[in-house]
Amino acid sequence: MDSLVTTATTEDVRALGARIAVLPVGSFEQHGDFLPLTTDTLIASAIARRIADDYDLLLLPPITFSCSHEHAAYPGTVSISARTLIALIDDIATSLSASRVDRLVIANGHGGNYVLSNIVQEANIGGPRMALFPGKADWTRAREAAGLETNHSEDMHAGELEVSVLLHAAPEQVREVYKTGDHSAGERPHLLVAGMPAYTPTGVIGRPSLATATKGRSLLTNLSNAFKSHLDLLK
Repeated sequence: MDSLVTTATTEDVRALGARIAVLPVGSFEQHGDFLPLTTDTLIASAIARRIADDYDLLLLPPITFSCSHEHAAYPGTVSISARTLIALIDDIATSLSASRVDRLVIANGHGGNYVLSNIVQEANIGGPRMALFPGKADWTRAREAAGLETNHSEDMHAGELEVSVLLHAAPEQVREVYKTGDHSAGERPHLLVAGMPAYTPTGVIGRPSLATATKGRSLLTNLSNAFKSHLDLLK
């Protein structure tokens, strides 16, 4: 897990000479009884580490607290407001620009961070300088290529995808009870109003029992390949 967080020195950054930084944005929210509260942060960090290594980008440490208000009823979840997240990312981008790093990739690990799309849209009014990755299409193609048996809707939270990534990137963080943690929730039309407890007593929506480290490795490989088209727009 430690390898997911940057340990670069200032001399390492100077030698790299990157103009593009990668910022992992996760969350601190419940993921059932077999994944840690930091799950989304670990996944965002794994994605960010992979694309930073593959494309020689500046890896930043993760933002752990974000917008997890739909999970507030479960013990341990901590959220910040959308306003705070906007301000934090804006300050980070401004600070990076002062050191001639004028492009930013946000590697998002939490689907509830809807505001990130607005941040990126506004940042690009004067031309491409910020990207949000992975998008829904990137995840869909990576799922198919990695042979996942579920889709995004039925495997929304703490399911096959998230457990697979952690089995590969941080296996010590996954508890064995994931094998019996499956929970189906059907349609969720009132998620923003009623929150997750209206659809799952365990905090899980998905099929974690299907997860494997091999799938997790393939997901990250396919996401890294998909990132190339996003990167080309920032150069």
